[in-house]
Formats: sequence, C-alpha cells, structure tokens
Amino acid sequence: MQPNQNVKHALLIGSVAVLLALLAAPFAAAQGAAATEAEDQDPCLECHAAAADAVEKQHQIDGDTWGASLHGQAGIGCASCHAGHDEFPHKASDPWKPCAECHEDAVTAFATSVHAKAKNTPGAPKINCAMCHGNLHEVKSSSDESSPTHPKKMPATCGACHANPDLAVRGGIKLVQPLAAYQASVHARAVAKGEHAATCTDCHGSHGILPGADPASQVNHQRVPETCGTCHAEIATQYQASVHGVASAAGKRESPVCTDCHGEHKIIEPARPDSPVYASNVPKLTCGRCHGDLRLSEKFGLDGENVAAYEDSFHGLASRSGSQTVANCASCHGVHDILPSSDKRSHVHKENLAKTCGSCHPGAGDKYALGPVHTLPQDKAGAHPVVYWVRVAYIWLIWMTIVGMLLHNFLDLRRKALWPIPRPVVQVRDRPVRLMLPFRIAHGVLALSFITLVITGFALKYPESWWAAPLLGLEEKVALRGWLHRGAAVAMLLAFAFHFAHVIVDRKARAIIMGMLPSLHDVHEVKEKFRWYFGKRADMPKSPPLSYVEKMEYLALVWGTIVMALTGFMLWFNNWTLSNFPKWVSDLSTVIHFYEAILATLAILVWHFYFVFLDPLVYPLDTAFLTGREVPGRSLEREYPQEENDEESCEPEDAEA
Repeated sequence: MQPNQNVKHALLIGSVAVLLALLAAPFAAAQGAAATEAEDQDPCLECHAAAADAVEKQHQIDGDTWGASLHGQAGIGCASCHAGHDEFPHKASDPWKPCAECHEDAVTAFATSVHAKAKNTPGAPKINCAMCHGNLHEVKSSSDESSPTHPKKMPATCGACHANPDLAVRGGIKLVQPLAAYQASVHARAVAKGEHAATCTDCHGSHGILPGADPASQVNHQRVPETCGTCHAEIATQYQASVHGVASAAGKRESPVCTDCHGEHKIIEPARPDSPVYASNVPKLTCGRCHGDLRLSEKFGLDGENVAAYEDSFHGLASRSGSQTVANCASCHGVHDILPSSDKRSHVHKENLAKTCGSCHPGAGDKYALGPVHTLPQDKAGAHPVVYWVRVAYIWLIWMTIVGMLLHNFLDLRRKALWPIPRPVVQVRDRPVRLMLPFRIAHGVLALSFITLVITGFALKYPESWWAAPLLGLEEKVALRGWLHRGAAVAMLLAFAFHFAHVIVDRKARAIIMGMLPSLHDVHEVKEKFRWYFGKRADMPKSPPLSYVEKMEYLALVWGTIVMALTGFMLWFNNWTLSNFPKWVSDLSTVIHFYEAILATLAILVWHFYFVFLDPLVYPLDTAFLTGREVPGRSLEREYPQEENDEESCEPEDAEA
C-alpha cells in the first residue's frame, strides 16, 4: 500500500505545479513584454535623455516624466509609436504610428468634428491631439489635476484658442470670449472648489465636437435639454413635459431651451442681479424677450399684451422698481413646468388660481379667478367694461378740468397784468384772519403728506425716472417707497380727522366750513369775474371771504381724499379685496387711484399754486398759510363783513398764534 500512496502524492504535487505554471504564464509574459519595452526604451534614452547632447532639446525626453505618464505607466515603449525609427541614426521626419492604432474611437470621432474641419479654414490652427492633451510623452489621466484635460484645467486648455480674439477672427469663430464668460459662471466656481460641475467637454463633447447647427451636436438647440439633463435630470424631465419642451421637441426653434433663459457659458445663480433669471430680470429680460415680441406673438398666436399688462400691474411696477419679493412670471406660471392654462396641471388653470395666488395672498378665493388676469385698462376687448369706461371718463374729466383751470388762470393773469392794481400797505394786525391755527396745522400736515404721496406714488408708476432713482435705490432690500407712501396716507387721514374734529368743536371753524358749500351766488360771482376778464366792466368785482376759487379747491380736496383713501385701502389690504371681490374690482381701484392722483396733482400745480405763488395780487407768495392773515393784495378782491375786520375779532387769533 505504501508505494501506491507515494505515487498518489507525487501525482497530486505534479498536478498542482502544472496548474500554477499555467496560471503564472500570462503574468510572466506580460512582465516579459514590459521588460522588453523597457529594454527597447533604454537605448532611446541614451540619445534622447534630458541631459543628452546627441539631439536637439525639442527631442529630449525625461525618463522619469515618461515613466509617470499615462503611457509610461501602461508599459508602452518608444517603438509603439515611433515604429519607423529602427535604424540608427534616424531622421526626425521618419514616420510614426498614428494615435488611431490605440485610440480608434477618439480619432474617428475627431475626424468629423469641427476641429478637424478647421484645417480647411485659412488662418485657423491645425488641431492635433497634443494641443489638448499636452506633450504626448507626458500625457496624464484626466483625473490627474496636472493634466490639461482635468476639469479644473479644461477651460484654460480650450481657452488657449477660444480666448484668443485674433485667432477667433482668423478661424471664423463667432463666439467672443467664451472663456471669460464661463469663468464668471456658477459652474466654473463649483469646479474650482473641486465639486462636480460642467466644463467645456461636458456640454460640447470631447473629441467629436460638432457645430451647434448640426442636429447631432450636444449643443444643438433641440439637444440642449438632453445635455443639461445629464446633470439636472429632474429639471430636464419637468421641462420636457412643459409647453416649451414639447414645442422644442417638435422642432419649434423659437421655443426656449435651457440656454435661452439661463445663458450659455455665463450661467449665474438666480440670486445674483446680473443673472437673466434674477427675480426682477425675469419679466423684461427673459420671459418678456419672447412674449413681448410682436413677430413671435403673431406667428404663434400669443397674446402680445400680456407682458405690457404685467408691467403695468402692481406686480410689474414693483418688479421694475427692484423688488425681489413681488410675483414675476415664474411665480405664477412655474419655472420649468410651465403648461398651457387649459391644462388642469397648470399653475394658472382656473381651478388652481386660488392656490397659486394664495401662496402670496392667503385667503385669495375663487372670486379672484373670475375674469382675465393680464389686462390693460385701455384694452376694450380684454378689460372689464367698468374698468375701461371709468378710465375713459377720468381722461375726459382730467382734460376738461385742467384745460379749464389753465384758461381761467390765463385770463386772470392777463387781466391783472395788463391793468395792474397798486397794492395797499396794511399793518399785520389790520389784516383779516384767513386761517386759524388748527387750520394751519392741518394744512401743513396735508401739504407734507400730499407731496410725499405724489413722489412715492408716481415713483412706483414710473420707476425708471431719474427722480425716482434715489428713492428706489434700496428697494431690493427695503421696501422704503411703500412704507413712505402708506405712512404719508395715514398722516393725511389723521390730519383730516384732526381738521374735522376741530370743525365739530369750534363754532367759528364750523361756520367757515359751512361757507364752503356751493350757492347760487357763486354763479353770479363767476359771471362778473369773467365780465371783468373780457373788459365788460372796469372795476374788479369783489368776492366774498370764501370765493368760488376756495370752494372748488376745498371740495375737490375732500372728495379726492375720500376716493384715494377708499381705493388705496382696497389696494393696501389686497388679500381682503381678493378674497371678497373678483379681480376687476382690484383693477378698478388701481385705475381710479392712478387717475385721481393725476387729477389731484395737476389741480394743485395749476390751480392752487397759481393763487399761492403766481397771482399778481400775492406774488411771490401768499403767506396766509404761515401767518394766518390775508396778504394786502388779496384784500383788494375781497368783501368782508365789517365785524370780521374789528380788532376784537383778531385778538383770539393773536393769542392763539
């Protein structure tokens, strides 16, 4: 039995030895090949070493650098590329193997690329592998930060040509300074931090870069969403289902893709003011660029007034002023998931409007959805009939009122200038009392609040005006204009409350205000005044202490304040308005508030300022609002009851002053 066991052991050991030999053979062969390559390389370095004098410097190779390169680490020897350099000495022009022998896919892709075709463009550089990958004896993996194809180095590699303006002109490159644009982008900053973000090759491809007009190009208009979607997959899915994505996929070149809204190379965070998707830039620079274009509106049947209507609305005006919190296009329609309003999934479908508007206006009910949203008050077909006709009525009212005031004042100025009346010299104590102290206090607050309301109100309507710029300078961070406007409104209402409280408790004040009511005598007064204007009577007619001039102004002030307060509160407390009324009520409040403001401002400038500053009887200033007493010139056209000029009637005012 023993001999048999020995035989079995011998057979087992022999089998294991044969198996190990078979397994080791490939590794030994590889090592032998590498050794052969290394041996083949060594003779080359005898002449081509960095310190050798046998060849010119451009043909010298550092052995350590080669060994650390991607090719050196793979065990590739000199002869693998320089196959035609077998004889010694050999010529520099001897043939060498093309890169395609190992990199067939890359070379095939490059052959059809825009870079390969550049060789046919006069003045364009002849692109080869080394121009991007660097010295072929020192090629590193793209994961190596020292490699020119590493993400951090890629912009500079491409920029070697594309950042050269002269080269761009010679090579027919139409895009100017793409490298500078990319370096300012959010992608470049992320790459610089070591984060994964897009570089040139991520968007354009690497070896097979094609012109953007080529349908196969990664940056072809229709393929841009797909290209961006390699990193932004979720957003790309939303976009492709949107009205823009569907239109783009159908071949509508005008339909926006990612780069139309975000930019191409200089893509910037939405929070930066220079970004096209910055909140206040969205309506005018991004969405408005297409939706406000008449040609596109006519071609695709879009409502060309939507952008103008938005810009004329409170949202649009506040956005133009620099507000970052007010709703813009994307706030209501969505960002990447924009759908037609007829689609029930759309944010602006009538069934979803309460939710969409309610995100900013809690409590906005279904009534808000009654009627169109983007409308201009002058659009007879789109605006609510009440809104349209109220605007028309106000325009006629403003024209007739202001033209009538101008005509009246012109006749008054002409008559007094052509036939000047000497002003009497009257002591202050002898002048009749025009305004008691409480009246002057109310007038002062009203004047300051009115001026503030005018400036802050029209600054909202005309935010690009030079005079509005200082007020709106902080609008992106602080809603200063709005706070000032509302504060002035409250101050004006408090002044009115103070005024009417004074009228209620003071008998004399009450008598004065009751005298503001219109009467038949006003008709006679106007008639006689115009007879004097046209030379039908020689002497200037006398007016009562409160003439039609003061009555018109006071009653207009009361009426205007009530109208402005009611419409102003409707707009101020818009959540309540939207939850209780359809949108046209808010539109009506806006129209009335705006045109009443125009009427009031022009009336003050034309009517009030004439009788305070320009009337020859009081020029250069009627100081009654400061002293309480009438100026001497004004007394020439007044007819006071005797008791109002008595010294006793002046004493309470003197004590009060």
